[in-house]
Amino acid sequence: MPIIVFIHGLESSGRGVKGSFFKNNYPEMIVEDFSGDFDERMLRLNAILALKSDLIIIGSSYGGLMAAVFACLNFKKVQKLILLAPALNYMPPGIYPEKRLDIPVYIYHGNQDQVVPHGPVHDIADKIFSNLIWHLVDDDHSLHKTFFNLNWNLLLS
Repeated sequence: MPIIVFIHGLESSGRGVKGSFFKNNYPEMIVEDFSGDFDERMLRLNAILALKSDLIIIGSSYGGLMAAVFACLNFKKVQKLILLAPALNYMPPGIYPEKRLDIPVYIYHGNQDQVVPHGPVHDIADKIFSNLIWHLVDDDHSLHKTFFNLNWNLLLS
């Protein structure tokens, strides 16, 4: 049975819209709060997931960046990534894996995103992941129109 994790964005929390949705609909999901700079957030994530494997990680915006970095450094622990407008354009140097990761990676990115540009994110994701399922949707950065219409039961299976 996979362990499912949600990582919120930079200006959100586990009690935000997406975090609350997951807590209400998937009570077994790990939904934590992250604060501080990138390194502090990654230390917390690594501590939470240290003894866990078979992970399905959902990351939103900055949380998507965190999920991608975690997968690059711990690819044997990650079963699937679901990234929502991930801020991959802030990928730290030296994180890129030697060869592309072959885990399924679903990315949903709004074509009207004014926060994280979808073009560079797609290019970076294509360099990192060989099993990339890219969805450019008619939406903004928060994916207000898209998020609740996704088939989460299927995505999380």
